[in-house]
Amino acid sequence: MRRICELPKHLLGLLSDGKHLSQHPVNIPSIQHVRAQARLITESLHARKMVSAPVDKLGRPLRDLRISVTDKCNFRCRYCMPREVFGNDFPFMKRDEIMTFEEIDRIAGIFVSLGVEKIRLTGGEPLLRRNLHELISMIALRDVEIAMTTNGVLLPRYAPALSAAGLDRVTVSLDAIDEATFAAITDSGHTVASVMAGIEAAESVGLGPIKINTVVKRNSNEEEILDLVERFSNRDIAIRFIEYMDVGTTNGWSMDDVISADEIRQLIGGMTPIPPRKKSDVAKRYRTSKGTEVGLITSVTEPFCSNCTRARISADGRLFTCLFSTKGLDLLSPIRMGSSDEEIVSMIESYWEEREDRYSEIRSEATESLERIEMSYIGG
Repeated sequence: MRRICELPKHLLGLLSDGKHLSQHPVNIPSIQHVRAQARLITESLHARKMVSAPVDKLGRPLRDLRISVTDKCNFRCRYCMPREVFGNDFPFMKRDEIMTFEEIDRIAGIFVSLGVEKIRLTGGEPLLRRNLHELISMIALRDVEIAMTTNGVLLPRYAPALSAAGLDRVTVSLDAIDEATFAAITDSGHTVASVMAGIEAAESVGLGPIKINTVVKRNSNEEEILDLVERFSNRDIAIRFIEYMDVGTTNGWSMDDVISADEIRQLIGGMTPIPPRKKSDVAKRYRTSKGTEVGLITSVTEPFCSNCTRARISADGRLFTCLFSTKGLDLLSPIRMGSSDEEIVSMIESYWEEREDRYSEIRSEATESLERIEMSYIGG
């Protein structure tokens, strides 16, 4: 089996021969140096048109990859993992069903070879995956941006190691700063203070600019919007309000519960639009009079399907081409059966090129009745 991304033979020799290494000390390059060299190689490949991202039926290239590393979480948010469904007897994935770090790293390398520019680690709660920094250090050897979405409560413990391993930045989920509201939403026993401590820890080791994700649901946390904007004013932190979405089938979603982006814009008021960084950005960005960056993710009322360049990999190695998918492509089984990288590439290209997902643009009674994959499984 040939691997697309291999270490040079002289480095393999050094790594496999400890005695040789001790007799001939070398300067081990930093993660930053290795990634800079990888960037030059990638740019050269692009220049020679050796890297060509697959394009789907609607003309959307594959550019972003989200990898779920676990389906477990230490929160039980009502819109994602309600406790009455995800209780103590819920059949979470077994250890041998989820991808190893080596398998995740291999898949990441294959997607980077196809032109993916950003990888985001998700869950569940990704920091429940033991020694996650080791995986990040593996992926970081490639020229790709690495981000992570987390609820933040474990960041005080792990942020230094994550940063040292090569993680670029984090997005922290925070749906309220009022303790009672936070407790009602997360059903976890954790506190707002524990999330804020995680944000501070991430800031202190340079995992920024940090983004805050807030899912807004009517009669739940709409009164938190202005308080959240105020809390993060005059800081290098962007807060993004997300319309409550019908991901999966267990959260009891109703259109009546959706606070639209237009309502949020009117509530905050006085915001100046910020141009998107790139066409595929999902958040509509604004700046408040106090300098806070506010993003609105409008999947329900102002869909952005036409610009979506994201693929998702579940913790058990299935490829999904939409957050609202009903099925995925199994990549882990062929990998474990010995398929080559070229064979996996062909599978990914064929699957992406058949993609025509635009669930949010055609949301209807018919689509709402579909058995969609749960967010905790597919990765948010």
